[in-house]
Amino acid sequence: MDVLVLIDKLDDLVHNAKPVPLTDQVRVDKEEIYDILDQMRATIPEEIKQARWIVKERQEMLAEAKREAERVVKEARERQTRLVSETEIVKQAERAAEDIVEDARSREREIRLGAEDYADEILNTLEVNLTKFIAAVQRGRERLQGKDEATTADVA
Repeated sequence: MDVLVLIDKLDDLVHNAKPVPLTDQVRVDKEEIYDILDQMRATIPEEIKQARWIVKERQEMLAEAKREAERVVKEARERQTRLVSETEIVKQAERAAEDIVEDARSREREIRLGAEDYADEILNTLEVNLTKFIAAVQRGRERLQGKDEATTADVA
């Protein structure tokens, strides 16, 4: 039986007890009071056991919640570390890609400038050769014109 019910019974017993005339005292059945007190003694240990069990369960639930919270925090930190690491890897890859692109641009400039220099050198050689060739052609024409003038002078 519940202790509070027993306390209510005890209260009713005292409240409904017969008053002793000309005093503030009441008459109660001693056996009834002892019976209720015995029931209370028997009930209180059971309720204390239940209360202890509830406290124990609460502590276990709190401990489990704490373990779960620690596990979640640990997982979050590990994920954060992984993400930071992945972010760092991405940054390193981007820097490496930028370095590769810059190197490729630099090599392209060197190759282009080298090709331009080579083309200029070839064109310069061709110009020199063409100049010599034109000079030879002009000399040849002048000789031919000289013979034509000599032949025309011979015929006249």
